[in-house]
Amino acid sequence: MSPNASHLPSSLILIGAGKMGGSMLEGWLKVGMRSQGVTVIDPRPSEEMTRFCREQGIALNPGNPAAPDVLVLATKPQMLDEAASSVNACLGSRTLIISILAGKTIGDLRSRLPAAGAIVRAMPNLPASIGRGATGAAINEQVNEEQRLMAHALLASNGIVEWLPTEDLIDAVTAVSGSGPAYVFHLVECLAEAGAAAGLPKELAERLARATVTGAGELLFQSDLPPATLRQNVTSPGGTTAAALDVLMRDPNGMKTLMREAVAAAKRRAEELAG
Repeated sequence: MSPNASHLPSSLILIGAGKMGGSMLEGWLKVGMRSQGVTVIDPRPSEEMTRFCREQGIALNPGNPAAPDVLVLATKPQMLDEAASSVNACLGSRTLIISILAGKTIGDLRSRLPAAGAIVRAMPNLPASIGRGATGAAINEQVNEEQRLMAHALLASNGIVEWLPTEDLIDAVTAVSGSGPAYVFHLVECLAEAGAAAGLPKELAERLARATVTGAGELLFQSDLPPATLRQNVTSPGGTTAAALDVLMRDPNGMKTLMREAVAAAKRRAEELAG
């Protein structure tokens, strides 16, 4: 489901306008959110964010803002306790909270924000900064359908949104798509190093590795075919790709096992941070 401007809220407060919060804000404006309906609260806004708010007519750090339709929590997770009192003061009985605080459960938010009612917990990832993100989201029982559609319109402005049946799956989402961009970047590093070891100049190997992964990613994005089918399509029997895949896929400690172990380790760490 793509973002629908008709479901955007009339009023929104963004708490925390760092890299992710700022990227989300730009996405909302691109899909039709009225800048006059947005308030940004950040005790230490960057010069770029201060200028952006001034140019767009967005209120920055006003005193006693009115309770909004939606309040988005995008601070660093460790700042939740510090920000709790000011967040509580912004909440109304019909305010929807959307939290992107890693490791902070809906229960954590309810315990620190007694005025909170409807809550969406979301886990976006870094490509949201270029509108190509992947977000997993879960709701509590107070979220009604209108509010879920508002949350979807906001989150989908930065990429795809997957609604989870339970919040328990957030840690697995964190391990796959939240941390996943780092795995891909490491793949590029490894491919470039392998190219250099095969005789290519280092800079050329890195350019080829980067272009190969971004091109393959764009092909995945544009194609409806399963990844396995795309892999098979580029693999001629007995050819060079088949020779390489024989190495990657035959070893019991190869890529599949390593990726399972990596995702499991990330999931365990997310559970530890949440606890």
